[in-house]
Amino acid sequence: MTGESRRPPTTLGDVLAVRRRRRLVGRSAEIELVRAAVEHGGDNPLSVLHLHGPGGVGKTTLLDAFADVAVTAGATAVHLDGRDVDPSPIGVAEALYGILDVPAGDGPISLRSGGARLVLLVDSYERLAPLDDWFRTRFLPRMPASTLTVLAGRDRPSPAWRAESGWGDLMRQVSLRNLDPEASRHLLVQAGVAPGLHDRILGVTHGHPLALALVADVVTGGGDATTDDLPLDVVQALLPRFVETVPDGRHRHALEACAVARSTDEALLRDVLGDDDVHDVFAWLRELSFVDLAPDGLYPHDLARDVLDADLRWRDPDGYRQVFDKVRRHSLARLRESTGRSQQRAIFDLKFLFRGARIASSPVDWSSWGTNYPDRVDRAEHESVLALVSRWEGEESAGIARHWLDRQPDGFFVVRHHDGRLMGVLATVDLSRASPSDLDADPGARAAWEYAQRCAPPRPGEVVSQCRFLLDREAYQSPSPTMNAAPVMTLQRQLATPGLAWDFLTLAEPERWDAYFRAADIPRATGADFIVGGRRYGLFAHDFRQVPIEAWTELWADRALAREAGTDSRNGPEAYVVLSHPDFATAVRQGLKDIGRRELLVRNPLARTRLVAERAVGGRAAGEVLEALLREAAATLADHPRDDKLLRAVDRTYLHPAATQESAAAVLGLPFSTYRRHLAQGVDRIVAWLWDREVYGQERAGVSTA
Repeated sequence: MTGESRRPPTTLGDVLAVRRRRRLVGRSAEIELVRAAVEHGGDNPLSVLHLHGPGGVGKTTLLDAFADVAVTAGATAVHLDGRDVDPSPIGVAEALYGILDVPAGDGPISLRSGGARLVLLVDSYERLAPLDDWFRTRFLPRMPASTLTVLAGRDRPSPAWRAESGWGDLMRQVSLRNLDPEASRHLLVQAGVAPGLHDRILGVTHGHPLALALVADVVTGGGDATTDDLPLDVVQALLPRFVETVPDGRHRHALEACAVARSTDEALLRDVLGDDDVHDVFAWLRELSFVDLAPDGLYPHDLARDVLDADLRWRDPDGYRQVFDKVRRHSLARLRESTGRSQQRAIFDLKFLFRGARIASSPVDWSSWGTNYPDRVDRAEHESVLALVSRWEGEESAGIARHWLDRQPDGFFVVRHHDGRLMGVLATVDLSRASPSDLDADPGARAAWEYAQRCAPPRPGEVVSQCRFLLDREAYQSPSPTMNAAPVMTLQRQLATPGLAWDFLTLAEPERWDAYFRAADIPRATGADFIVGGRRYGLFAHDFRQVPIEAWTELWADRALAREAGTDSRNGPEAYVVLSHPDFATAVRQGLKDIGRRELLVRNPLARTRLVAERAVGGRAAGEVLEALLREAAATLADHPRDDKLLRAVDRTYLHPAATQESAAAVLGLPFSTYRRHLAQGVDRIVAWLWDREVYGQERAGVSTA
């Protein structure tokens, strides 16, 4: 429902709606607060009530009660549901069309019917979070002075509401909690639940209103409410409401995928179910009462998602891992196949899978996850970007930002409000393109570059990047829409950067995030802290040559599936060895000498490089893969007739070796010095061929992985 004016009941449907609202229990303090605000009019200064609490705690039911209070007092109640409104000023105006007159520009808003005091009830306000500033500064100030607005959502009011002294006692916030035992028992009595079951149900639900209602439905329908363990009891009490209606295993797997994924479309179901025709299953999901529609697919209500997720984890841990991994692989494939905003959505989908990891001090704001996307900065926004950096980090830091904005403007991104104003700034610099003077101008860039050189230097053609600036207008580097957008920007750049070696993240107060980024395999760069403008910053680093993106997300998956903070189902992905060019060439030469002796090849340093390890899949041992690569590299010498002499020298030395090099020269009919020259040139060609694939990857080099 969008805009709807509440009126006294005139139809049987109205009567039924009023009877349902009368079943509301508890909440007397909140109702009296609104009653006083409506009945006393100008004598009560309350203009905005922020009502916030978790999903299912009863916000919508309470808004219905507020509407009754308003109608009884002779006011006009208008209901606006954020789930049904496009989060834009135009979307709000369209939803209220016919009830309110919302003129273009900054003119006053009025009731079309005139007269009565207005009570605006906004449900699911978190869905309208992009409009929060607009509501506060543009929309509500245009409403009649006597208007009472109730903003009901999951999140507390943004700091901006409290920061503006003008609102003062015109605004009040109420945190809606679970029902107390008396109110909970009253609800169960109304639902017809036997008193002997009340204590058990209260113990399972802790007074959560929606959980109480669902368990009451289960019990009155003949279900079992005798449970012992809190998490499992809640799941087992609530799950039959969903699962009993599942037609078969195919539909059950689709429902499980819907619970795991951020959003579900037919493409996801095809990958999870391994079925080309999933239209009927998707249509079934779409009709479920606890599944909602979003622009990019279907998603379940939070309580339903949690129940289904917890049940599958408990009932079939291996099955949960399989569903999780299929959804992860689907998101990874979309991520690699798409570009632009579609790729950004795929990144949000991928990271959403790891919301269950129990890691303290997470920088993620899951309540606004997937709602704000990074965009490239416009030239006209450069000064605004620098002003924001200066506001949070000072003039010295802003001067560094200006330096990089002049040198590498393509690395700067912003997160914007719906009205175009900047919500935050994100900037990545390519240190591989930096000159010595660039590093001299930025202590942070120099700290990152020197750390990379000290620990595992980038090789020719490899890239070192650094997320150098990351700040939200309101929250700086605390959980915020800008912090949510950071992994989207960085992962997009990681995917689009051939030869990426080191990637650094720069944060103030680095100790605050140590545990989180260590668990995400982006550990603190020890000894690389630096100071700008009196503020200390730390670096968090990941070497993609050692742990590429696929292995990286597997690590995330293991830690999300482990659930408990500080625990993993394994120690982490085995890091690839990153060899310098001289060490790589030495290893190739030793590998050629050991061809045919796989017990030696498996101990060669090349066996632990990305070149070999990425191909050592499907049961193929590293020694076998390395031998095949060495032979393939040698065979490329036959591609050019002029190199035939080089191939013959390599063949008689390593592939079909003579007893000694002198014997090989004699077999080839060459002077020993000429033979040695041909052999050295051939080995150098083999080293170059393999090095190109090690640094740039098999796809760019055109190597078959069959």
